[in-house]
Amino acid sequence: MKLKRQYFEDIKLFRTTANMIWSVFLVIILISLPFFIKPYYLSVLNLMMLNVIVALGLNLLVGNTGQISLGHAGFVAIGAYSGAFLLQSSIPFLPALLAAGLITALIGAFLGIPSLRLEGPYLSIVTLGFGLAVMVIIGRMEFFGGRTGMSVPRIGLEWTGMDYDTSLYYVFALTTVILVIAMVILLKSRIGRAFQAVRDSDIAASVIGINVARYKTLSFAISAFYAGVAGGLWGLYLQFVTPGTFSFMMSIMFLATIVLGGLGSVTGSIMGAIVMTFLTLQLEEIVDIPLIGELIVSFSDNFMNPSGIANIRWVLTGLILIGVILFEPMGINGLWLRVKRYWRLWPF
Repeated sequence: MKLKRQYFEDIKLFRTTANMIWSVFLVIILISLPFFIKPYYLSVLNLMMLNVIVALGLNLLVGNTGQISLGHAGFVAIGAYSGAFLLQSSIPFLPALLAAGLITALIGAFLGIPSLRLEGPYLSIVTLGFGLAVMVIIGRMEFFGGRTGMSVPRIGLEWTGMDYDTSLYYVFALTTVILVIAMVILLKSRIGRAFQAVRDSDIAASVIGINVARYKTLSFAISAFYAGVAGGLWGLYLQFVTPGTFSFMMSIMFLATIVLGGLGSVTGSIMGAIVMTFLTLQLEEIVDIPLIGELIVSFSDNFMNPSGIANIRWVLTGLILIGVILFEPMGINGLWLRVKRYWRLWPF
């Protein structure tokens, strides 16, 4: 194992040359994918990247700072509606997206104030109430279209020379790559170390001179900023936003994503978002699978209420999460670390 002799070696973006090569290879794949896959799969990739952005922010809050949030869909809704309103007001895309993130970050900072006195389930209830309140308030505001929602205009991408869906994919990919790099740099910095100190013990962090109140509030703000940016992109993805889109179950899905991927890990956030998006799409069609679908329908008819079959994907998602917690608490990232450790030591 290579020993670290300088502080720079610990905070640099790529730990090894191999990591840099693999990262460049991944970027090349992202650039070339639209030339080889169908438009439907391009749409799936866009959805995966949206979930990656939200998972990065939520994992910073939950996994790196130890603050639980059950209302993160509310932040995404604020970002989506803010971005949609600004785009309808003829504001250019990039300023509108940044403004949506900053507006959401400001609201996130205010929501972070209760975290200074609340922890665990009490903070969860506050964030849960926030997420539910956002849907009700937005749904009653005719300014945002009320319950019917509001449309999101297309952004001007004609200068790229590509069709709109392909151009939008590159916008999503570029934003995701930038935010992933920003999160890696943040977690390696003094601020990221302070977040982890607060997570491990806020009392010990306060004793060594860390302003716990400042960093708890900052973690909420940064996490909300990521969710707001994802919300702004979500509006472009759907072309229409309604309050019902950003439901409580979406917040649960985001939390399940980072648990599945691995708490406190950027890699875990990315892996969890990709796998959870894939599972969500596949589990919606599980009843169409021969034999397995028939067994699930039979089980639902005999042991569940009539509407149970519509929520079967949430039941299966819950079972998957229970299995992860029981057998691999570090999630997919923990499994990946085991595989890497095995091949490093192979064949010994």
